[in-house]
Amino acid sequence: AFYGKGGIGKSTTSQNTLAALVDLGQKILIVGCDPKADSTRLILNAKAQDTVLHLAATEGSVEDLELEDVLKVGYRGIKCVESGGPEPGVGCAGRGVITSINFLEENGAYNDVDYVSYDVLGDVVCGGFAMPIRENKAQEIYIVMSGEMMALYAANNIAKGILKYAHAGGVRLGGLICNERQTDRELDLAEALAARLNSKLIHFVPRDNIVQHAELRKMTVIQYDP
Repeated sequence: AFYGKGGIGKSTTSQNTLAALVDLGQKILIVGCDPKADSTRLILNAKAQDTVLHLAATEGSVEDLELEDVLKVGYRGIKCVESGGPEPGVGCAGRGVITSINFLEENGAYNDVDYVSYDVLGDVVCGGFAMPIRENKAQEIYIVMSGEMMALYAANNIAKGILKYAHAGGVRLGGLICNERQTDRELDLAEALAARLNSKLIHFVPRDNIVQHAELRKMTVIQYDP
């Protein structure tokens, strides 16, 4: 699972990572757990797909949905689902994550895949957003952060959430991924936080405009410029 504060680039980072992974011959399912529903658009080369919560509201309830209604197939066969969230100011977005994951499990979405990736909003580690950690859905958590104070703060909070549930199951912090924002001593700060968390900095992603060029065309970098 990829966690990180809103706007840090976790959806972009996760989709680019998974596009590279599928090129290595792996079968992948992405479950977007962010109310913005932007966790799959670079894989689908499209605007945000219809979410489980939106389709459930349209049909009446989640029991009225079929798996093919919510699951779309994108770049090189990557399966994509967005849990979505309620209208702003109404209801609980974390509840949508719980509803979606339960629906996917009951309908066999996890069959015949090598990796399931959860892309999760990390500003608030509430019960719903913590589900991939709490319910042992994810084995490894990667936190996307930068050298900015609030990104570091969110990363620390997410790590606390992982620690809380780690003793009960197999979930572990895989490491930090730093998305460069060109702040002062950014690499030093990222490495210092990783050390304080007894973890490691997996990768320092340098700022490169090709990422934005690919995003504008709704593509991952590997598809836009192989």
